[in-house]
Amino acid sequence: MPLEPHSTSTMLDSLAGYPRWFVALCLTIVAAAALWLLAKLLKWGLYVLAALVLIAGLAATGWLIFR
Repeated sequence: MPLEPHSTSTMLDSLAGYPRWFVALCLTIVAAAALWLLAKLLKWGLYVLAALVLIAGLAATGWLIFR
């Protein structure tokens, strides 16, 4: 009984049935959405950081004034 080569199925194999331009378009859309989400997270992170700096600065000023 001869051994048959074991074929591994990958994600790229499942995309092989689609036209290359369609796969490239979908990957471009996914990459753009990921960049947009990352930009939103960074923006809100900067807002939180600015608020924390403002609160810490006001607290330190108040502590120095009323000490």
